[in-house]
Amino acid sequence: MEKDARPKWDSPVQFVLACVSYAVGLGNVWRFPYLCQMHGGGGFLIPYLLMLFLEGVPLFYLELAIGQKMRLGSIGAWTAISPYLGGMGLASVVTSLYLCLYYNIINAWSFWYLFHSFQSVLPWAECPINANRTGPIKECEQATPTQYFFYRETLDISSSIEENGGIHTGQALCLILAWIITYLFIVRGVKSTGKVVYFTATFPYVVLFVYLIRGITLHGAINGVKYMFTPKMEQLANPTTWINAATQIFFSLGLGFGSLIAFSSYNQYNNNFERQAIVVSLINSGTSIFASIVTFAIYGFKATVNYENCLERTRLLLLNAFNLAEDSITVDTVYDWIEKLNATYPEQFAELNTRLENCDLESELDTAVEGTGLAFIVYSEAIKNMPLSQLWSVLYFIMLLLLGMGSMLGNVTAIITPLRDFKVISRMSSELFNGLVCLFCLLLGLGFTTTSGSYWFTMFNDYGATFSLLFIVLIEVITVSYIYGIKRFEKDIEDMLGHRPNWYWKIMWTFTSPLLLIALFIFYIINYIKGGTPTYQAWNKELGKSVVTEYPVFGQVFIGLLLASSVSCVPLTALYVYCRKRKHGGHHKRQRTVSTISA
Repeated sequence: MEKDARPKWDSPVQFVLACVSYAVGLGNVWRFPYLCQMHGGGGFLIPYLLMLFLEGVPLFYLELAIGQKMRLGSIGAWTAISPYLGGMGLASVVTSLYLCLYYNIINAWSFWYLFHSFQSVLPWAECPINANRTGPIKECEQATPTQYFFYRETLDISSSIEENGGIHTGQALCLILAWIITYLFIVRGVKSTGKVVYFTATFPYVVLFVYLIRGITLHGAINGVKYMFTPKMEQLANPTTWINAATQIFFSLGLGFGSLIAFSSYNQYNNNFERQAIVVSLINSGTSIFASIVTFAIYGFKATVNYENCLERTRLLLLNAFNLAEDSITVDTVYDWIEKLNATYPEQFAELNTRLENCDLESELDTAVEGTGLAFIVYSEAIKNMPLSQLWSVLYFIMLLLLGMGSMLGNVTAIITPLRDFKVISRMSSELFNGLVCLFCLLLGLGFTTTSGSYWFTMFNDYGATFSLLFIVLIEVITVSYIYGIKRFEKDIEDMLGHRPNWYWKIMWTFTSPLLLIALFIFYIINYIKGGTPTYQAWNKELGKSVVTEYPVFGQVFIGLLLASSVSCVPLTALYVYCRKRKHGGHHKRQRTVSTISA
């Protein structure tokens, strides 16, 4: 496509909102709170904010600068720098394709939960009755109603990745709906996306704010908020804390997918992307912290309810075992009575020991859950205990949908923009080409709606992007700093902004960020090797819980293909360009020899 004919954002605000909508996603809601919980509450903010400025903002700035200067998608931008580097753009497209395949299934699950929220009693609030109508279904009794609804009703999950059943019709219809909406959002490219982001970037904050007001007024919410802001400084001595902070910043900002390069390629040439890079990065991290306060308020409520229910069960057990008056023991005096009864009736109390539960609020708060477990099980369990639970359920799943759809805009744009830079595809209408891309992703994504689809989802989520993104961004920063040249890059930025980047940016690009990325890359490889055979969580119907299971041989081979397929684009493209140049060089040489002989 001619660069002059390239569509543009209507205003810089649209571009910022598109970046915010893309960067602020489900990870802010379900991954960051988990890491806070795992790594010392408020203490985790220290490595997190340090990594934001050592790695996140500089690399975000770099990708926006590349896209705005070249005014091309990832493949075209890196090919323009050097034909040998076109594989980096191709690797980004392949990684974004993998992400698109499985990311929209989360939106499908959100639609499923949203549609089931319009009932007088939420379907995950209680166990369904068995076929004989004699009591609850055994699987649900073994688990919890929220787990049963997710694993059995939503996923209809098989017992392992090797057992495959048919497509879950309800899930397939929800996935089709998710892709139809994605298509409508990007049907006319940047013109459609620019309008949609006003809603997808702002409305989740309205819901989060409403949830914050509701969350902090819940019984026991203060326990969760205190837990979050109480730093466990000893966690700072743990290298894993720093590595998780770095990877969270890296993936939260959406680096390496090509989405940022694609979005900034639609900017005016003199747009101030430096200020925008800082603003979007800070908004993204601020949202993570804001969402964590909401999450921990709900955690506190759920933990307090579970803790008090445990105390109530213990109270009833003591009343019945020792024939005490109903009002003699209260929830607040349970532990006093345990000590008293143990001292007075030691033999009788010893018989109760196996039936007594250990009720501990701190251990309830320590139970860390991330990903789909947090979004669809823990949150659902908390929502069912709230007054007007249907209203809070509808609001929550609308927010999840908007966060997911906002990220999908960036994911699909990362595929469409580089491909539309090719002359053959640029001749097709946006509506037709974008529709074909969405249809292709939908057909492949239907595999995730089968009974074993959840296990394939986990595989793609664990292995589809992490390794390749670390590799892509490492090559990006080395290319810009040492192949394209930092001096040349400075002049490009000066040409666009009217001033050169200061010493902070240059130190980060040439020294700090590459070293951090190399450390992360090495750590990932060591962890992968030390981890032994890859495993996944398989749902055991009899036990009513997930059990750790090793991937079968075909699963391990597929993981190897996922890891290698995107990364191999870089060396294979370089080799192809090299062979093509040699072939053309040899052809021209023979032509010159023939011309000389003729003469």
